[in-house]
Amino acid sequence: MADRVILTMGCSDCKSRNYYFQRGKKKDFKVELKKFCKPCGKMTLHKEMK
Repeated sequence: MADRVILTMGCSDCKSRNYYFQRGKKKDFKVELKKFCKPCGKMTLHKEMK
């Protein structure tokens, strides 16, 4: 089986960590997704955090 890594997704506006994302260990790029942020109350860009 391939090794998987769990990433934390954080809001780019308020920096709260709202989502968790899973992907393979091979890292070519940082994940950026538009998700709903409860503290902000709107759709914002969520980026991969450590």
